[in-house]
Amino acid sequence: MKDAEWVHLETKRLRLRRFTSADVDLIVDLDSDPEVTRYTNGGRPTTREDVECVHLPRVLAFYNEGENLGYWAAVEKPSSRFIGWFHFRPHPSDPWEIELGYRLKREAWGKGYATEGSLALLERGFRELGIAKIVADALLANRRSTRVMEKLGMSLESEFVCGPDEFPGFGFEERRGVKYAITREEWEQRTRDLELQV
Repeated sequence: MKDAEWVHLETKRLRLRRFTSADVDLIVDLDSDPEVTRYTNGGRPTTREDVECVHLPRVLAFYNEGENLGYWAAVEKPSSRFIGWFHFRPHPSDPWEIELGYRLKREAWGKGYATEGSLALLERGFRELGIAKIVADALLANRRSTRVMEKLGMSLESEFVCGPDEFPGFGFEERRGVKYAITREEWEQRTRDLELQV
């Protein structure tokens, strides 16, 4: 199967597939919207050179480590439009924890896609991979993202402050971040509770 056809997960409305070297333009377009990158780097666009030489090679390198962790291009079904990506990777500060992340185009906001894709990754991580704990980070001001974490059943674990170099022009309060987490036991209990409500 060609990499372009390698589908990691499917949900009711989304297909999560591997990125390929042909996806440069998709990533450049995603990162060119300052609202999309506002809470990841202060709204700066990612240059095509950085996508080609830094970001995409790092993404593709994950696939050499196995099939279950990495970055996944999110494609809307049945339009086949690229709407962003999800990642499921070792947390940069603690590789024993698995970090969930997502970045979606503005046109895909407000449709529940972030929650839908994230739930599928949580289920795969806990049911099939035996992961003990999954975490997610966001700036406190990024309520769109933290609301998704709360919908997933994650709870606030800790707070931190990003450096001024990461977010030029952001004040101290704007650089405050939060880390959310959910354990396999908490997810299993939440799943049982939801089943009882049906």
